[in-house]
Amino acid sequence: MSLATYKKKRSFDKTTEPTGGKSGRGKLIFVIQKHDATRLHYDFRLEMDGVLKSWAVPKGPSTDPSVKHLAMMVEDHPYDYKDFEGIIPKGQYGGGTVIVWDNGTYEPIEPVKSKAEAEKLLLKQLKAGSLKIVLHGHKLKGEYALVRIKNGEGNAWLMIKHKDKYASDTDITKKDRSVISGKTIGKMEAKPDKIYGKKKEDKAKPVTKKKTDPKLSPKKTPPANPLDLSNAPKTPFPRTISPMLATLIDKPFDEPGWLYEIKWDGYRAIAMCNKSKLELVSRNNKSFNEKFYAIYDAVKALGLQAVLDGEIAVLRPSGISSFGDLQNWRSEADGDLVYYVFDLLWLNGHDLMGLPLTRRRELLHSILPKEGIVRESKNFDTTATEFLAAAGKMGLEGIIAKRADSPYHQGDRGRDWLKIKVHQRQEVVIGGFTRNDDSPKAFSALLVGVFESGTLRYTGKIGTGFSDKLQKEMMARFKPLITGKPPFATEPDVNKPSRFRPNPPHASATWLKPQLVCEVSFSEMTDDGVMRHPSFEGMREDKDAKDVHAEKAKHTAEVVDRKAVVKLRAADANDLRTLLNPTEETQVKKIKGHELKFGNLSKVFWPKEGYTKRDLLNYYYQAAPYILPYLKDRPQSLNRYPNGIAGKSFYQKDVTSTAPEWIRQFPYHTSVGEDKNFLVVEDEASLLWMANLGAIEMNPWNSTIRAPVNPDWCIIDLDPTDKNSFDQVIQTAQTTKKILDGLKVTGYPKTSGSTGIHIYIPMGAKYSYDECQLFGKLIATRVHEELSGFTSIERMTDKRKGKIYVDYLQNRPKATLAAPYSVRPKPGATVSMPLHWEEVRKGLKMSDFTIRNAMARIKSEGDLFKPVLGKGIDLEKMLKKLNKE
Repeated sequence: MSLATYKKKRSFDKTTEPTGGKSGRGKLIFVIQKHDATRLHYDFRLEMDGVLKSWAVPKGPSTDPSVKHLAMMVEDHPYDYKDFEGIIPKGQYGGGTVIVWDNGTYEPIEPVKSKAEAEKLLLKQLKAGSLKIVLHGHKLKGEYALVRIKNGEGNAWLMIKHKDKYASDTDITKKDRSVISGKTIGKMEAKPDKIYGKKKEDKAKPVTKKKTDPKLSPKKTPPANPLDLSNAPKTPFPRTISPMLATLIDKPFDEPGWLYEIKWDGYRAIAMCNKSKLELVSRNNKSFNEKFYAIYDAVKALGLQAVLDGEIAVLRPSGISSFGDLQNWRSEADGDLVYYVFDLLWLNGHDLMGLPLTRRRELLHSILPKEGIVRESKNFDTTATEFLAAAGKMGLEGIIAKRADSPYHQGDRGRDWLKIKVHQRQEVVIGGFTRNDDSPKAFSALLVGVFESGTLRYTGKIGTGFSDKLQKEMMARFKPLITGKPPFATEPDVNKPSRFRPNPPHASATWLKPQLVCEVSFSEMTDDGVMRHPSFEGMREDKDAKDVHAEKAKHTAEVVDRKAVVKLRAADANDLRTLLNPTEETQVKKIKGHELKFGNLSKVFWPKEGYTKRDLLNYYYQAAPYILPYLKDRPQSLNRYPNGIAGKSFYQKDVTSTAPEWIRQFPYHTSVGEDKNFLVVEDEASLLWMANLGAIEMNPWNSTIRAPVNPDWCIIDLDPTDKNSFDQVIQTAQTTKKILDGLKVTGYPKTSGSTGIHIYIPMGAKYSYDECQLFGKLIATRVHEELSGFTSIERMTDKRKGKIYVDYLQNRPKATLAAPYSVRPKPGATVSMPLHWEEVRKGLKMSDFTIRNAMARIKSEGDLFKPVLGKGIDLEKMLKKLNKE
């Protein structure tokens, strides 16, 4: 490499980065710069041959010999770059903030007599792919190695600390200040006009604007290399992709920082272009290779090494896509088949999902043809309000809004991609059909529903939208699925009169196994969840029946404007019921037919915040409808703090002699031969009786007394030490989700309320604790294999070496963990709060959810953990998958 590459990538009239510099006569120098560009990383530079040989280290340096961090070799940098700090302007190569995180001198481990001899040896080692050096820095000291990865790309290296007196498992990157200016990245960004490490006279002079002839257009700066992938990590070709999804909102909005696209009425499709091999797959990983052969051939002809995300549609002569026409497409004679591509996830060995959407779209634009069967889905420069109005006039289904700076989150239905529909549409599962007496048609109406908590809820009858030909085709698919019993949770009355049809013709019902999915349009949804004026739009080949749920639009303000969310939740909080009045110290209340005496209500349980025992009891009274499903019929271990979190605490399992007669108990036998009893929660009364004893947190079994050896859920408990950052906990949770997504298993996250995150997997009380723990161990092991640098599955604390414990041993009989919505005996009165997966992101804090704001949050979001108590996974199927991989 040479400085020619460095200079070619930069416009020095726009950036203050140095262009040259001469090496001194002293020792060889090294510098490590912390660089907050598209993603935060560290640049490791070694003086050699008059320049700085450079590597980008995404995870930064480590002092732990067991950790091997990837280091990607980049272009040589000039010698004067050793002192560069400041802001590289946006739009320029490497745009972002730079500080000198560490610097000093270095030499090869092998003894040498002079600087010239050292450079000669180091250049030889560099060529051989194995540098062994000693650093003398402010932060990094001792022996290190840089080793080129064998059989990998030529610029992929590993940075490894040798075992010496400077080795440590402490996270050295927590020392986040510059060794030149003393500033952090954040403080450097506060003064973007100042460059540190340069002489005052070297500062860039202000540019005087020249008067130009208004008739002359300004000279355009040549665009950056459109295929510059230096900011995207190198990764192998992905095995599968779980598409990012859009959240339905109820109204359009006008906010800066969003891109708008047409919502094409078709099938979502991922094109996995791996050299000569191509797979065109649906969002549930079914092959479209043969069904849409024309698109398959067109994508293959492009010869890309890429992963594309888009929508397959059929265009009518008006240019509007038609879902019905897509259903009937068999050949080119059936309409213009188009693959509208709107995202690029992987390209030429680089993972692009962490890049901003705008950059992914730039790269996509540069590789797609301008016209043809494969084309780019365009962005529109407008507002959501104007665009939706135009979409309605054109007859489109709706629009998609995407945050311009958003990364691609696989499988997430979050706040970065939103959809706004012109008309009401819903995917439904076909659970049967009717045939009116004496009707000549194959069927008269479809009986459809959506899944809720593992059961099929009826949503109505669809009697319009199909031709005779389509009915015959559908009947051929129905026949193998005919069953003797209705699949719905409540059998619908197919002959029930309505105000629209007070005397409907008599019909007989035929029930089907709930496996087929179709799409329906309708005018509105009644209060009891039944569609009015539904019309059949077409079958959905790309959706699994069990993934079909009622799609309820979220309030736009809650999704788009975070400040509005706070206001809405605060307003909801004013509508909460209260058990205990704020004045009396002792109060007697009748709850579920039982008299409870509450005393010492003003006793302060959280000294710093001033929260009292009264506050705790009022919270559990308000939260009872949400927390009780996870406590009911479960033995409980009481963690009592009679004098608050600053006082002494103790665990109490046995309540034989202390609980009133109406408290349900569950027997157990101690190791010394004593017969004792756990408390079993049944209702609000038993919940509040516990809290009145100073039991701040609720710790239920994973199983109920109805099936004590069969847990309802499997838990992955992410338990950090004080050496771990919470961002690492979040990364571990995201990796757990990725592994579960690969198995098509849904996990449900919640904050622990302390320092970690709990992930629950529904088991349906069908398996033993041993089976549940085995599954947990396999998941935990996969997580640890991907994040071995800062996670551990070692049971013994001293063997974890300060790493995050991915704990699967919570899946054992009688083990307890803080329940969802439980208060924790921690500063701030934090609450263990269920989360949307899109909330498990950098910036999440335990202090976001406390005894003061939890109920407003719960009322706003509902019970996110409800599916945990559903049918559960097919464990045998999951174990087979894990063993195959």
